[in-house]
Amino acid sequence: MDLDLHQPFRRQAAITAGITPKQLRGPGFRTVLPGTYVAAATVVTPLVRARAALLPYAGVAWASHATAARVYDLPIPTIGWEHVSVPRAGQRRRHQGVKVHVGGRAGSRTGRQVTTRVVQGVRVSEPWMLFVEMASLLSLVDLVVLGDAMVRRGLVSQAALVRWCAEVSHPAARAAAQAAAYVRAKVDSPMETRLRMLVVLAGLPEPVVNLEVRDADGEVLRKYDLAYPAVKVAVEFNGKVHVLTPEAWEADLERRDASDDDGWRLLPVISSGIFAKPAETLARVHRVLLARGLPGTPLRLSDAWRAHFPGHANAA
Repeated sequence: MDLDLHQPFRRQAAITAGITPKQLRGPGFRTVLPGTYVAAATVVTPLVRARAALLPYAGVAWASHATAARVYDLPIPTIGWEHVSVPRAGQRRRHQGVKVHVGGRAGSRTGRQVTTRVVQGVRVSEPWMLFVEMASLLSLVDLVVLGDAMVRRGLVSQAALVRWCAEVSHPAARAAAQAAAYVRAKVDSPMETRLRMLVVLAGLPEPVVNLEVRDADGEVLRKYDLAYPAVKVAVEFNGKVHVLTPEAWEADLERRDASDDDGWRLLPVISSGIFAKPAETLARVHRVLLARGLPGTPLRLSDAWRAHFPGHANAA
């Protein structure tokens, strides 16, 4: 039989093709998942791992949960297992390194059925169903990060996500619906999502995402990550690129000067201000919003953020 050694193959298929167990254990091959191999020269990407996870299910299963998210190249934390779904419980088969779910039972209360799509030759959960699936694996903030990225990529709209989470019959539907309510369009990065969630969970008014400041002719002068235009306050996440490249540093200085001239107050936040010192970040934003008189700013912050941003440096 013909065997493409650069695509995942099972041990029995290799033996049938004339490859010995000793050769499989040698330097010419590498293990993708227990019992599944590729040629050693093959780069093991998320797509390769997804194909390996699906092999034992002979076309019945599809990549779901974390495996589907990785195939879509969406931002999620490290999750060691591969995940697939099958239509019925009787089709579940245990394989080391693979978590098998029954996906056929999920559907909407209005009759809409769960569907899949093919991405680079791999059948995966549709984005709106993937969001609900991931609600069983991710924290609230990580799930909103995922949702923001989906909307940014055009995989689903925020309105469609909210609607599906309200309709779907799934154990994680409630957690998904809570996160979907926080998903926003035009979010540029996961860290911007985290910064917005820190502010909102503390009870501060929700900022405008990626506000564009234009001149009299409608030309965009500046764009702010998170903004309170009523009081001209902007909260910005500054990554390492702003420090490490002279061009970005100079652009930031010029932008700050222009913002100062227009009466804007910029509050830059770096990663430690989210992961290690969230309380200090909130205190600074809160103080400025109170000083500028933003309507709806509470005199005391909510403690709801603490469960999601514990303030440990290693939380990153």
